[in-house]
Amino acid sequence: MKLNEIIERNDAFALVKRADIKTGKNGKYLDLILVDKETEISAKYWDYELKPVEISLGDVVKIRATASEFNNIKQLRIEQIRLATPEDNVNVADLTRASEYPSEDMFNEIYNLINDFSDEDLKKLTLKIFDDKKEKLLFFPAATRLHHAMYGGLLYHTLSVMKIALQVCKVYPNIDKDLLLCGAALHDIGKLDELESNEYGIAGEYTTDGQLVGHLIRGTILVRMAGEELNIPEEKIRLVEHMILSHHGIPEHGSVVRPKFTEAAVLSALDDLDAKIFEWFEATAEAEANTFTNRQWALDDVRVYNHGRTTPKPSAKLL
Repeated sequence: MKLNEIIERNDAFALVKRADIKTGKNGKYLDLILVDKETEISAKYWDYELKPVEISLGDVVKIRATASEFNNIKQLRIEQIRLATPEDNVNVADLTRASEYPSEDMFNEIYNLINDFSDEDLKKLTLKIFDDKKEKLLFFPAATRLHHAMYGGLLYHTLSVMKIALQVCKVYPNIDKDLLLCGAALHDIGKLDELESNEYGIAGEYTTDGQLVGHLIRGTILVRMAGEELNIPEEKIRLVEHMILSHHGIPEHGSVVRPKFTEAAVLSALDDLDAKIFEWFEATAEAEANTFTNRQWALDDVRVYNHGRTTPKPSAKLL
């Protein structure tokens, strides 16, 4: 049974995205975020003190649970929970949300786009970083939740932004295409150090580095180190650094500086556009046709309407 099908005392398998031991008025309990291929849901195991169980990020568990609502959001009350065993014959891939495109194919497509750069310095810089980080890029998500929080999600988001950027450059041919695509390829590379992800692309927490430094700063450090190793001209390193530091647009959204040249401004807009399209489709899918969702805090707290004219699936045509 899938997590979103649980009603009353139903059994299901799930992956653990977060597991925290907390203390309530009746003692300690286990506060969980569980996921399967289609659903992410909050769950509470109130009997932790009576029947403790060791659960951590990435574990596959079998639960017996009943669904309820808290503040109009569905959650699970777990009656029984245990780690999955080999005898359960659970395929982790069946529980893991992933891009519809193989990670290796997305990586190769990005690599081919970089190889098409006319600017040899930007090409060398970007290829080196992708070569160095390939192993993690193949499984890493783009976030702990919201947009592209899935296996291979960082590659999916990166390639999406690059593909949109290519179309923008066709409409506005005076944009420096190599510079824009370089920034698009590297804008979120620092997330490899910011998020704590397992090999299934489940990131439940931020690393200490992620909380104290963040992916914008970490990304610029990677660019600086690679650029100096390759003897890339200082001006080009600085331009790429600025695009990473400014891609969140405004300080209120985490940007270190505001965009100060055209390609930086375009990258910031395209990054936000791709993330927002994904989030709007995700939210719309929660509602039946011709109905509204609950309020979506990530979308300015609006209730999203599903008009029913298209399938609300965050699927980009990339390959």
